[in-house]
Amino acid sequence: MVKDINGLMGRRVSRRGLLKGGAALGAAGVFPAIITRRSFAADTPTLVNSIRSLSNPYHATWNKGGEAFAKSVGADYVTLVTEGNSEKGVSDIRAILAKTGGNVVINVDPNDAPDARPIVEAVKEAGGYVITQWNKPEDLHPWDFDPNYVAHISFSGVPYGKAMAEALFKAMGGKGGIVALGGIQSNIPAIERKAGLDQALAENPDIKLLDFQVANWSDTEALEKTNAWLTQFGDEIGGIWAANDGMGLAAVEALRADGRAGQVPVTGIDGIQLAVEAILAGEMAGTVAWDPYWQGGMGLSIGYHAATGAFDPAKEPKDHREFYGTGVIITADNAQDYYDSNIKAEPELDWNDIWGRVSGQIQY
Repeated sequence: MVKDINGLMGRRVSRRGLLKGGAALGAAGVFPAIITRRSFAADTPTLVNSIRSLSNPYHATWNKGGEAFAKSVGADYVTLVTEGNSEKGVSDIRAILAKTGGNVVINVDPNDAPDARPIVEAVKEAGGYVITQWNKPEDLHPWDFDPNYVAHISFSGVPYGKAMAEALFKAMGGKGGIVALGGIQSNIPAIERKAGLDQALAENPDIKLLDFQVANWSDTEALEKTNAWLTQFGDEIGGIWAANDGMGLAAVEALRADGRAGQVPVTGIDGIQLAVEAILAGEMAGTVAWDPYWQGGMGLSIGYHAATGAFDPAKEPKDHREFYGTGVIITADNAQDYYDSNIKAEPELDWNDIWGRVSGQIQY
């Protein structure tokens, strides 16, 4: 039984809706009233994905992966959204822990790194199981909360931020001015991706950074900042680097309105459908796919296997407890193949291959 607390599952998100953000999702805070446990599955944990917003295509795909895994094991499924509000994210998780009596597996992308600690502590106290992704403090480790804090999954943002900068520079012919859109200032992926951009800039002296602005992962902010840049810098802008696809697509929209889409290359990160389609249309030069479908489903699968006794987290090596996943760099060279196998077709994943994409222990 899938519980969609926002009534948005399966709805295709338009660019207009994407840029409006999550204004229609404010009712999420009342979710506990609609959860119904199966009487014949009393020992099966409720599976929960806690994400930023279903209006974000990246997290919408994450949610679909969670739905698919929950269906594969016949478990109840709940989606929580934070809408960028850390207090709400932590509060909603505490509420679902109370509602389920701790019989729960939570796969969470914390709104900000400090949010992970109160979430982990609450899950530990309730006896549930939790997997965090992307954001956590460096001194917060799964092995300090055995067995309840099963794993932390991330992707090293530095090499991929650099790879997208290099793809952008290549599309520009190796010289010219760029502007860059960053994520939340204290957000670890945003920090790492910006570090990758800085490395690429240091190695390419013919590329000039005209301006860098934090847009907080917000498409609306990115659109506003790009419009301002187009007015301020005009033809000096030869490319736009964005720390995620949502902001990159907002930049593309600004370029369309300015009549320069396809002339000024843009790169993003996340590998969402709209970004891959923009690469195919010649409006973006690249993106990196983390495979949010895998993140949404496999995060729950890892926690579910721990909760049901398939493995003991305390006996796993550290590179199974804090690990980097594997990203896929997408450019015009492989965009069609990626689209055909991962977007046009439903991804086919082995949910039992829980360590299959481990690419090393996270380094701090």
